Amino acid sequence: MPRILLLMVLFPLSAAAQQKLNLTFFGGFSNYSGDLQEKRFTLEQSHPAVGAGLSYEVAPKLLVRGELKYGKVGGDDKRSTDTMLLHRNLNFRSQIFEASLMGDFSLFDMGMRSRKFTPYIFAGVSLYRFNPYTYDAAGNKAFLRDLGTEGQGLPEYPDRHPYKLIQLAIPFGGGFRFKINENTYLGYEIGLRKLFTDYLDDVSTTYADEAALLAGNGAKAVELAFRGDELKDDPLSYPPRNTVRGGPKFKDWYYFSGITLSIGIFNGDGKLFPKRMHKGSVDCPPSVL
Repeated sequence: MPRILLLMVLFPLSAAAQQKLNLTFFGGFSNYSGDLQEKRFTLEQSHPAVGAGLSYEVAPKLLVRGELKYGKVGGDDKRSTDTMLLHRNLNFRSQIFEASLMGDFSLFDMGMRSRKFTPYIFAGVSLYRFNPYTYDAAGNKAFLRDLGTEGQGLPEYPDRHPYKLIQLAIPFGGGFRFKINENTYLGYEIGLRKLFTDYLDDVSTTYADEAALLAGNGAKAVELAFRGDELKDDPLSYPPRNTVRGGPKFKDWYYFSGITLSIGIFNGDGKLFPKRMHKGSVDCPPSVL
């Protein structure tokens, strides 16, 4: 896994020896959309996120970006306004480690001296790792995937398999950037991730049979598959088999939003740190009054 992430980020460096190369940094928030988060896009229940990478110019308005990002996502039924979800009483958190390779297209050519601002869009492919966990009533941390809370791995549910913790996603989004000087750009972007799993939050389909889940996956799986019995005012019993637990029709998503910083480190002839252009030098165009 670490080797794959490193190759995805370092690829632009070897492929762009004669291109303008930039260091990129990201700081902002990460969040997710799924069965434990009612809103499609929100800063509620979000967590800090950071990232870094490289980009190079393929054409005046086109960049290729290789990046690493880290963030956290989570959701809690206690924050819901739906009575059914409040009674379900589930929650989760997960760290997200992501490596991505994307194309970035700007509306305007920022290489022109008169251009100080441009909107842009991006899309590509990413490899990410997640591992949802929660804390039980005693405060002990428990990773949910290995418990098979929806009957994954049981003969009674042959179509429910343990989900993979390393998967592909399709990142896409947009933003805008400002030119601080010829080699430095500051911006803001929102990037969504189209996933191919509904188990980012460990919730997808229906409740497994309590007796089968207890016999096959253990008491901890039953305890964390349904947590309505932990409610102090109105404790509930484990739901009957095939009662709706989540919505498998729509896959989960996660997303990043925040500030970006790009700093040029190589110019077109491969030299480190692009030299400043001085009036009267060969590289400097004549001043326009």
